[in-house]
Amino acid sequence: MAKLTAPLFSSGESGAIGKSLVFFPWKGINAVRQFVIPANPNTTAQATQRGYLKDAVDAVHAAQTLADNPLNAKDIAALELLGTTFPTPRTWFNVLCRMWMKMKVQGKTPVVLHGATVTPGSGTLTLVLYHADIVPGMIEAGNAYYGTSKSTLVNVLAATPDTTNHKMTCSLVGLANGTKYFVQFKAATVAAYVGTDGLWSGIYTDTPHA
Repeated sequence: MAKLTAPLFSSGESGAIGKSLVFFPWKGINAVRQFVIPANPNTTAQATQRGYLKDAVDAVHAAQTLADNPLNAKDIAALELLGTTFPTPRTWFNVLCRMWMKMKVQGKTPVVLHGATVTPGSGTLTLVLYHADIVPGMIEAGNAYYGTSKSTLVNVLAATPDTTNHKMTCSLVGLANGTKYFVQFKAATVAAYVGTDGLWSGIYTDTPHA
C-alpha cells in the first residue's frame, strides 16, 4: 500500500499501488517506477559483484570504527562533494562503494582513505590522509590535484608519502589568501592502485588566510 505525506506526486510517497507503480526515495529524490517482480538470478558474475559490494560495505564500516584516524566528517563531506560531480546524484557511501567496486573489476587493490585533516595557512593548505597497511605494497606515491572549483582541478603537486605511518601529505603553497580551494588526492606509480578509476580521495575544501 502506498503511503502519502502530501498530494500524490508532490513529495514523500512510498510503497506500491497494486502491481502497477512503486514509489520510493532514491538518493534524495522522490522516484516512481513500474512494479517489477525481481527475477534475482544467481549467476557467477552476479555473485562476484555482490561479493565486491559486501567487501566494500565492510571496508567502509571498518574505516569508520578505527581507533586512530577513522573516516571522519571531513572525509564524508569530501566524498559528498565528489558525488556532485557525477551526472546523477550519489551519496558519499555510494561514491566509496562505487570506487571500491570499480577497482576490483579492474583487478586493482581498493583502499578506503580516511582520517583527513585540512590545515589552512597564509597562502597554504595542507591535506593529510591515512590508509591501511595493505598488500601488495604501501601507497608510495600520489598527487594532489587542486583548483578554485570542484570541476577545475587543473594544478598538480606531488604528495609526500610516509609509509611508516601509512599517510600522505599534500602541501599546497603559493595560494591566494581568502580564496576557497578544492583538492583531491590520487595514487600514482604503483600499478595496483592506478587505473581508469583508481585510488582517489573525495574533494576537500578550505580557504588560506593570513
